[in-house]
Amino acid sequence: MFGAVLVANRGEIAVRVVRTLRRMGVRAVVAVSPADRDGLAAREADAAALLRGSPAPESYLDGEQLIAAARAFGCAAIHPGYGFLAESAAFARACAAAGIVFIGPPPEAMEALGDKARARQFAARLGIPVVPGFDGDGDDAALRAAAEGVGFPLLIKARAGGGGRGMRLARTPDELAGLLAEARREAEAAFGDGGLLLERLVERPRHIEVQVLADRHGTVLHLWERECSVQRRRQKLVEEAPSPAVDAALRAELTEAAVRLAREAGYVNAGTVEFLVGDPGRDGRRPWYFLEVNPRLQVEHPVTEAVTGLDLVELQVRIAAGERLPFGQEEVELRGHAIEFRINAEDPREGFRPTGGEVRWWPGAATAGWRIDAGYADGDRVPGYYDSLAAKVVVHGHDREEALRLARGVPPGLIETPRTTAPLVQVLATDPEFARGEVHVEWLEARLPQLLARTGAPEGAWAAAARAAAGLAAGAGAFAGPAWIGAGRAALWMTDGWTARDALAAEGGAEGFRAQASGGRLVVEGPGGGLWTFWPAWPAPPARRADGEGGPAGTVAVAPLAGTIAAVLVQPGQDVAAGQVLAVIHAMKMEHPVRADADGRVVEVCASPGATVAAGEVLVRLEVRA
Repeated sequence: MFGAVLVANRGEIAVRVVRTLRRMGVRAVVAVSPADRDGLAAREADAAALLRGSPAPESYLDGEQLIAAARAFGCAAIHPGYGFLAESAAFARACAAAGIVFIGPPPEAMEALGDKARARQFAARLGIPVVPGFDGDGDDAALRAAAEGVGFPLLIKARAGGGGRGMRLARTPDELAGLLAEARREAEAAFGDGGLLLERLVERPRHIEVQVLADRHGTVLHLWERECSVQRRRQKLVEEAPSPAVDAALRAELTEAAVRLAREAGYVNAGTVEFLVGDPGRDGRRPWYFLEVNPRLQVEHPVTEAVTGLDLVELQVRIAAGERLPFGQEEVELRGHAIEFRINAEDPREGFRPTGGEVRWWPGAATAGWRIDAGYADGDRVPGYYDSLAAKVVVHGHDREEALRLARGVPPGLIETPRTTAPLVQVLATDPEFARGEVHVEWLEARLPQLLARTGAPEGAWAAAARAAAGLAAGAGAFAGPAWIGAGRAALWMTDGWTARDALAAEGGAEGFRAQASGGRLVVEGPGGGLWTFWPAWPAPPARRADGEGGPAGTVAVAPLAGTIAAVLVQPGQDVAAGQVLAVIHAMKMEHPVRADADGRVVEVCASPGATVAAGEVLVRLEVRA
């Protein structure tokens, strides 16, 4: 077994790998950028290797730096987590040349399967059905020419990497050129590889994947399937094992295809074979197609661990050290049902726009039947350089109904700030369609308006919470009690997961109790043990514009969040229409378009590609048409 391992990743996966290594008695060294140097992974590891820069190309994507760090700290192996260099055959070869073990598949298997185009070709040669498409090499002109043969609507996909980065849906030929440019930019930024392929769109499919494991001694097996159909922006948000849509016959077909593909490719270590599954036909059978292989650990691996009782990270490390898998296929049991909810630093009410800021944790997060994998702790800050994933909540029950009951108990304010997707856990778990398993990859975005309409506590609930919390003794209760500040007054903090509000409570005298919440919009009075609440109507939010800007709304377009300007698409004097994209910001590994609020003419362009901007910074000034 290795004496020390370098964890070449960040956030929750770095913390998760560090904890397993330490349990195994292996010294855990984590590579950290300046933005992560004080983070949870660095605090939990035995040592931290500081990288030069915070942006990913200057840190977690710099293979030479990572290998130098492994050497400096005496690490015999590198665990790449997922993302960054986890699927880089070149990095795996560089590790081998330096005498360092790469904890992952051999580079030959990554080249055959990690590149989506080659993986499609490989699967087709084995007789495994694939979605019609174009996976040849070519520039944008070649892709535009091939698109007519593929047919619309179609998906543009990055050849490298995963997680939905570099993926765009083109419904008409007119959209294609602009979407190709967007997809190539995002793929280059996320993976250092702008290569693209095309696939015909399969309408309303389910996304099913099979976890595979293979050692260096010829054993290849599967750990059943997972369902990953609840997605936004073609990126997974909820995963569960097993899939509620997969019966025994389909399970046998998918797992057999996954194991055969891995065996024929000479695969070693942990990997995932992904499929698209359609609705049942007249014969009751569901059509299915090979989608891609992720030659690494997946974000959603905890649901597989829950239903099998296995530690995938430990198995990865032991396989890389040359050990045999200690069990056969017949010994892999399927125990109960598990659902994972990704808690991203994103605001679902604003199109899942990434958020940032200081993390405040719900004090009593852990409970029976839950597992929480987190990359941050109380007081940490979410940097804007990387992925928005902050934590994962996994619930595991004897069956799916019990898992759903456990999910309904996850508090919307699991992470108090910044604003996250945590409130969607209860909302999804109580949704009838989700409870029946009637989902597909387009379901969440279509269903989201109805889901969001059920979120947010009414003013009466805020009032009741304020009164109840103020009545607690200091240090007691779910809020750890109010902060008593003297003279019979207490400072309170409340959240419904979407909004946080402070309140100042006072008790005693004839009134008995009174609380004034932030903004002056909520007053609670409790004379004689009763409870009265008063709340005026909320004012309409003002039109968004930069601080200090005069003039009517729409005269400026501002950055919705901090990031880097990926593209500026207009120039002074140009006429623009409402909704037209003026610029594109790259932040948290995603692109965010900035659009015109109204018809008008560009007066001034205030940003240039490559520039770093703050939230609210003016990017374009407009003269709005009357």
